Amino acid sequence: VSHISRWLTGIEIHPGATIGRRFFIDHGMGVVIGETAEIGDDCTLYHGVTLGGTSWQKGKRHPTLANDVVVGAGAKVLGPITLGTGVRVGSNAVVVKNVPDGATVVGIPGRIVARPAEPDEKHARRKAFAEKIGFDAYGTTQDMPDPVANAINCLLDHVHAMDQQMQNMCKSLKTLGMEMELVEMPDLGACDIASPPEPDKLDNGSAPETDNGSGQGSNRD
Repeated sequence: VSHISRWLTGIEIHPGATIGRRFFIDHGMGVVIGETAEIGDDCTLYHGVTLGGTSWQKGKRHPTLANDVVVGAGAKVLGPITLGTGVRVGSNAVVVKNVPDGATVVGIPGRIVARPAEPDEKHARRKAFAEKIGFDAYGTTQDMPDPVANAINCLLDHVHAMDQQMQNMCKSLKTLGMEMELVEMPDLGACDIASPPEPDKLDNGSAPETDNGSGQGSNRD
């Protein structure tokens, strides 16, 4: 049966495999699903995916996919491992270990680059502090596997901790009778790398000075 289906569709599914409801294969050429593989509901496989075994022993030797799993093109999921609910596997990844619910796996060998969303309390605290300092990470979300977004989130956590520590120090100094001058938090939105010329220079008709390497400024025509 598997040979006939492979000849007709380019997809090889062993008759012994267990497949759940609403299973979807997108561009199925080269997809291989082994004998003891188990696939839950609402799973998606892209072309070139292999759910394979790593031994000749009888019994369970192929992976188990829980519900709502997406496996990218060319990925290999090998051995009697389990991919939890909502797992995402990147293209051409090789997964040989269990993956917890909601995680995202990429690379060879597969490594987890994103885990389920953080607790609501921490997420709310991070968002509130970002708004306090005037920062808006446009186009980023807490659960996306983006190293830049993750680094920004870590920086926000660090700055938040420093702010809390500074407030505690100010309170302690105030209890000792010292007066502390309040300083407004700067708006990060105004910190542009390439800032325009100052208005007063434009009004005078002079161009901004540039460094010509000798430490002296020169005006351009």
